[in-house]
Amino acid sequence: MILPELSAEIGGIFLGRIRERWQGKSPSAIQKDAVSGQQVISPAGFSEDAQADLTVHGGEEKAIHHYAQEHYVDWQSEGHMAAATAPAAFGENITTTGLTEENLCIGDILRLGTATVQISQGRQPCWKLGLHTGNEKMPYIFQKTGRTGWYYRMLETGVAEAGSRITLIERRNPDWNVLRVTRARLTRRVSRERAEALAGLAELTSGWRLAFSRMAAGEISEDTKARLVDQSGK
Repeated sequence: MILPELSAEIGGIFLGRIRERWQGKSPSAIQKDAVSGQQVISPAGFSEDAQADLTVHGGEEKAIHHYAQEHYVDWQSEGHMAAATAPAAFGENITTTGLTEENLCIGDILRLGTATVQISQGRQPCWKLGLHTGNEKMPYIFQKTGRTGWYYRMLETGVAEAGSRITLIERRNPDWNVLRVTRARLTRRVSRERAEALAGLAELTSGWRLAFSRMAAGEISEDTKARLVDQSGK
């Protein structure tokens, strides 16, 4: 297999801390702000970044969220966001132009600054995205479009900064681009054969492999209310 030449300059690095964002709601670190200078990347992602709920974001399997900057043009042209909307509006950690869910695959290994990362899954939006963007329908629209971005697990720690490059160095699963796998996971419209194949995809996160295993067994329905609707009870 010929490895495609995929490399991009990091347009920005965005980090956040846990805050009480909305009265009566669970805290969140979805607000990410641009930082300058070299940032240390630990096994759990950027050392100065935080996540409020590690059951849905962050941790070693979802250490860094990467989002394609070109998607913002689509969001703006569709009327979902203002033209002046800045990157990190979705709480991502890094943005680039030229790397997307269509040209990257689950299991891809990339050099991020001096660190080495691997794509582990797409993003499953939660209800906090609706509050953060001021559009309560955004979690549903986000997953419907497939413009979700993707997560990395760390293979080697290092440092990176805005202006550093991120470059594809190894491809293990050319048949499973991020868009295809994420749509299968979020829509659950996938054949049993493909679900079984994805359940056995070693580079995919354990949670997604379990979900595909259930789909392969015929369990098509899923209660997404806890993810898409605030269940904090506060």
